[in-house]
Amino acid sequence: MYSEEHLYSIALRECSLIGDINFYKLVRAFGNAKNAWLHTRKEYKKIDGLGYKMVADIGNPVHLKFAEAELKFCEKNKIKINLRHLGDLPSLLNECNDAPAILYQKGVFDDQKQRLSIVGTRNMTSYGQQFLHDFFEETHSCNYISVSGLALGVDKEVHEQSLQKGIQTAAVLAHGFHIIYPSKNRKLSEKILEEDGALFTEFNSSRKPDRENFIQRNRIVAGMSPATIVVETAFGGGSVSTATFANQYNREVFALPGKITDKQSQGCNHLIFQNKAAPISTIKDLIDYLGLKKPKVKMDELFSRSEINIQLTENQQFIFNFISDNPQISLDDLIEKTGLASHKILPVILDLELLGKVKSLSGRQFVAI
Repeated sequence: MYSEEHLYSIALRECSLIGDINFYKLVRAFGNAKNAWLHTRKEYKKIDGLGYKMVADIGNPVHLKFAEAELKFCEKNKIKINLRHLGDLPSLLNECNDAPAILYQKGVFDDQKQRLSIVGTRNMTSYGQQFLHDFFEETHSCNYISVSGLALGVDKEVHEQSLQKGIQTAAVLAHGFHIIYPSKNRKLSEKILEEDGALFTEFNSSRKPDRENFIQRNRIVAGMSPATIVVETAFGGGSVSTATFANQYNREVFALPGKITDKQSQGCNHLIFQNKAAPISTIKDLIDYLGLKKPKVKMDELFSRSEINIQLTENQQFIFNFISDNPQISLDDLIEKTGLASHKILPVILDLELLGKVKSLSGRQFVAI
């Protein structure tokens, strides 16, 4: 089940100062993990950016012994070991420059299916819960995999709604497979596997759910999907970091706006204000953007999908016409064509986004919807 390459990859990644990026440099330079393990200390000078202190721990027999024990743990617990340099990672995650060198996996993951990452606060409100219920109700017949982090609150709701609606779901953990954190979600993790879902982690069985691991975990959640939805989050919430990673990877980000007085909506509102996320106006629009399908059932509930005839102001119509006539126009070009300053254009664009008339793209570009 496992090869010599798995053994040396685990040992190499366990070395001090060898993170995911340096690991990838080494295996590309030496061809594989075994050669990197055996030859780096003698030949490190041929790799840019590596000094002796950085490679001094490579070849330490303690790490090789740990790797042997880790392989036994993985075999006992039916864990698949995905190596980035062998092309084992989910395809979209593999595109990220800081993708994990090793990704441990339990369960089934179909890389051909569309993925959608959905994250949010542990302190979910009825507003966020209603949105998730309605969203999964409308997409229950779609062929996609939901991705989240198995935390309490929004993550838990995402996995549970997926299971209830027969949608495959994948959870990314912030610790090794020797535990499940929070322990309240152990049964949920087992249910995910029973329903042909998957659990992923970059952490080996020695790693506990330390605080810094959760931010690190969030980049995998963002990297696995072409789009991320932030349901609810406060200022500085962990989901903001997931959105930031998604932006860095040039992936789509959507945020559920809310009242400015609602703590768990303030992070989403701020992402929208900074043009780091597109606002979710209706579930119909969101599903269309994601390319999942057009809902068959009409919903006249909290998140109405009915078409609304929106009357734009003179300034809004003026800016909208330029964006409509010039698809993917940049802010600089918009300033030049309209003769208006950026501080006068940006508030109008934000209004148009909230009205569902304009969508922001990476690089401060805009398209009419």
